Amino acid sequence: MAAVFGSMVPLHFFARISGLVVAGLVLLWSLAFNSSFLPHSSSQEDLIYAVLHPLLMVIGFILISGEAILVHKWLPGSRNLKKSVHLCLQGVALACGVFGIWTKFHGNDGIVANFFSLHSWMGLICISLFGAQVCHSLFGAQWVMGFLSFWHRGEGRAARARVLPWHIFLGLYTYGLAVATAETGLLEKLTFLQSKRNDAFKHSSESMVANSLGLGLALLCGIVVLAAVSPKYQHFQNKIVYLESDTKFLSS
Repeated sequence: MAAVFGSMVPLHFFARISGLVVAGLVLLWSLAFNSSFLPHSSSQEDLIYAVLHPLLMVIGFILISGEAILVHKWLPGSRNLKKSVHLCLQGVALACGVFGIWTKFHGNDGIVANFFSLHSWMGLICISLFGAQVCHSLFGAQWVMGFLSFWHRGEGRAARARVLPWHIFLGLYTYGLAVATAETGLLEKLTFLQSKRNDAFKHSSESMVANSLGLGLALLCGIVVLAAVSPKYQHFQNKIVYLESDTKFLSS
């Protein structure tokens, strides 16, 4: 079991490292190059909201939702503890995502002026899917599973087994969609800045930071998805379950 555990550590390690790199890059881009987010004629309040948008969507939504995906793989303890932490992290990520979208629509231009691009449509779909999943986990799924478990215990377990693959698929799809949405936002911003500053922007430090952020997000998404679907994690999880059941059997 130690060998299996040792083979899993690099995935979590690389996920944490890539997450820290992404967080550092988005902080650097938002704080050091904040003049690029709004024209100089805009008010200080609008500038703050414009800078908060990438911070909340990348650090608050993408990084925390990625941690919620992986919590079942590394957190020790009972299944109920893992589910509770998973749901709490999802709730925090959803709150950050909703507030991040609100900051974008807070400007003087209104909602319609900020809701025209592929980035904005993908963002709305992503937050809606994520919110539906969180609400379903809080209310719908818990009520249905509780009802089936009370009246038909075997059917409750069977229903849970049927729903779980779809829950995993939707979770990973929504996470990938969130990263893709962030990439389209970066492309939209870089295209706008390049048209505004001509070809000199291509080799500027801000362009390098934004491109590095895009590469970091792509790397982070790959690591999180790989860690979530890796058979080694499932094998390790089964080992833990078997060891716990054997210990209980021997102690009894």
